[in-house]
Amino acid sequence: METKFDIVVIGSGPGGYASAIRCSQLGYKTALVEKYKALGGTCTNVGCIPTKALLDSTEHYHTAETKFAAHGILTGKLDLDFQQLIKRKGEVVEQNIAGLNFLMKKNKIEVFEGIGSFINNSEISVKHNDGNSTKISSTYFIIATGSKPATIPGVEIDKKRIITSTEALSLPEKPKSIIIIGGGVIGVEMASIYARIGVEITIIEYFDSLIPTMDKDLGKELKKIFTKQGIKILLSHKVQSAKNNGKNATVSFLDASNNPQEITADYCLVAVGRKPYTEGLGLENTNIEVDPKGRIVTNEKLQTKVENIYAIGDVVAGAMLAHKAEEEGIFVAETINGQKPHINYKLIPGVVYTWPEVASVGYTEEELKEKGVEYRVGKFPFSASARARAAMEKEGFSKILSDPKYGELLGMHVIGPRAADLIAQGVIGMEYEVTDEDMFRISYAHPTYSETLKEAYMIASGQGAINI
Repeated sequence: METKFDIVVIGSGPGGYASAIRCSQLGYKTALVEKYKALGGTCTNVGCIPTKALLDSTEHYHTAETKFAAHGILTGKLDLDFQQLIKRKGEVVEQNIAGLNFLMKKNKIEVFEGIGSFINNSEISVKHNDGNSTKISSTYFIIATGSKPATIPGVEIDKKRIITSTEALSLPEKPKSIIIIGGGVIGVEMASIYARIGVEITIIEYFDSLIPTMDKDLGKELKKIFTKQGIKILLSHKVQSAKNNGKNATVSFLDASNNPQEITADYCLVAVGRKPYTEGLGLENTNIEVDPKGRIVTNEKLQTKVENIYAIGDVVAGAMLAHKAEEEGIFVAETINGQKPHINYKLIPGVVYTWPEVASVGYTEEELKEKGVEYRVGKFPFSASARARAAMEKEGFSKILSDPKYGELLGMHVIGPRAADLIAQGVIGMEYEVTDEDMFRISYAHPTYSETLKEAYMIASGQGAINI
C-alpha cells in the first residue's frame, strides 16, 4: 500500500470526502483517513441522512393519521411498526455509504481505516483497529474530523437514559415520553420525529425562542405549530441536572421565574449543540493552535499555523453545517491548486427539516437592527397560497428583508412547505446582488409554493401583494 501522497484528508464526513474528491480531480495523489469502518462521518451515519429518513417516515405516518380522511382516503386504524421505521433508516444510510465507497474507487483515492495522528508537520501515523500502525507522509494535510455532541454542567450523557441524537436514532422500542434539552435545530428535528408517532415530548430551552440563532419570527411560528402538535415547550428555562433512574430519567430545572422544577420521562435527549473533535489528532506534535472553544485556528485560506496543514468543517469556526464543510473542502483543494475560490459565509443557508420546514439565509431582522441598518420587510403567509391550500399545508410564511434605497436583498426567511428548496432562490439572489423588484418581475409557475416569495418580494419593494 502506498504511503506517500500529495494530499491526505483526515476525516470522511461531507467536508472530508468532498475535499478528497476535488483534490483527486485536480490531479493530486490523495488519501483519506477514517477511524470508523463506514465512510461519511456524522452526517451520513448518525446525523443528516438518518435523521431525514426518520423525518420522512414519521411525516408519512402523521399525514395518514391527520389528513388522509379529508382527502377521502379512509385507512381504518393505523399501525406503526417501529422496528421497520428504524430498519429503513439503516438501509438509507447503507445506500449512502455504498455510494461513497464507489466514489473513492472511481477517483482512485486511497482509504486508510484507523485513527490518524500527527507525528510531525509532514507525517501521520494511522493506528488500525487490529493494533497495527501505518506511517503516511504527505505534502499537504486537510483536517476534517468534525464534531461530537456537547453537554452542559450537571448533565452527564450515559447513552442509556440520558442520550444524544445518535442513540435517539436507534432506540430499541418506541418510548412513551422524551424530554429534550435544547430547542435548536437538532432538538426540534428530534421532537418532530417522535411527536408525530405519539410520543409525549417536552422541550426545555434556555433562550426565549426556539431555533434561537435564526430570525425570531421563525421561532415564534414554529412554537405555535409545535404547540398545536401537542409538544410542550418550556422557554427561558435553565436545566440544572439530569438523573438516570434506571427505567426513566428525571431533569431538574429552574423555570422562567427561577423556581425549581423537575420532570420525568422515559429518556432525556441532550441537544445543546456540538463541539469540535480533535482528540487523538496529535496536534501537540505540530504548531497548530486551538482557540478556547477547542476549534482549530485558521486564516482566511483555512490554513492553520502550519503552512501545509489546513482545517475545515465543524473543527474550525463557523456554523456546523454539512454543506458549509463541503464548500470549505472544495475551497481548500482549489486553494492548494493555486486557484482563488470564494465563500460568502453569510450566504450559507440554514435549514431545519421539521414539517413545515424552516430555512434562512442572509441577515435576520435582529442582526439588521443591531447594526443600525435600514431595511424593509415583505412577509406573505402560505395560508394565502392556492398551492398550499390545495395541499392542506397552510402554516408558515415567506419573509424578505431588503434595502429601502436600492432594493438589495438582505435576508430571506421561510417557514412552510419545501422551505429547504425555496431558500436556494434567496441564495442566488443575494450572491448576484439581484433586487427585490427583479425577483418579483420574473415569472413564477402557478400554483406553486414559490409564489409566496414573489408576493413577499413585491411587499418588500413597496408594490403591495396580489393575493394568490
